Amino acid sequence: MARLLLIEDDLAIRTPLIRALRERGHAVAAASTAMTGLRDALEDRPDLVVLDLGLPDLDGRELLRMLRAVSSVPVIVATARDDETEIVRVLDAGADDYVVKPFTAAQLDARARAVLRRSPGGDAPDPTLVVGGLRVDPRSRQVTLDGAPVELTPREFDLLHHLATRPGQVVTKRELLTEVWQIPYGGADKTVDVHLSWLRRKLGESAQEPRYLHTVRGVGVRLEPPQATG
Repeated sequence: MARLLLIEDDLAIRTPLIRALRERGHAVAAASTAMTGLRDALEDRPDLVVLDLGLPDLDGRELLRMLRAVSSVPVIVATARDDETEIVRVLDAGADDYVVKPFTAAQLDARARAVLRRSPGGDAPDPTLVVGGLRVDPRSRQVTLDGAPVELTPREFDLLHHLATRPGQVVTKRELLTEVWQIPYGGADKTVDVHLSWLRRKLGESAQEPRYLHTVRGVGVRLEPPQATG
């Protein structure tokens, strides 16, 4: 069973298509606007997106470009524009395939299965790192804590991601400076301390009352789920 996200504003198309695809064994979610679709694609990580170009809030090609900047999820574009120039444009913008309206659920199902078969990430393991209620997704560079999004700077994300690859292990400041900042160790450990302080604040904790980030004095820091701290 594939998890599909259908981004289509026309209710007369969306409703029967959802029903028909579900009858063919797919789990189908739907969005009627571009921005809702983008959010759902990033948060729910479907196996494939079916994208209508004629959306009310944003042109579908622009949404495709936005999605491609943060995700490699396969995309099939559904369009009423069947000229060669338009088809080339959507494929160049990052679409994996297209269907021309009107189309049947059987046609879309066949194309979806074909795209998923040849998708390089189709059988790849999910790279999302989970530590307790903390989820770190390196593909979209999104972090959630107990289901709520956590807004991080690029450096804060890199720091948290590095720690999340070593849950329960003490990571030294020397390693963090070398691997995250890519600078030699020596007098710059305050940089790590400052970013850890910012990160703790965004995770709703402090050095005095840690939940996830635990300082090991004189050594480094350890990321672990709250229930592991006894």
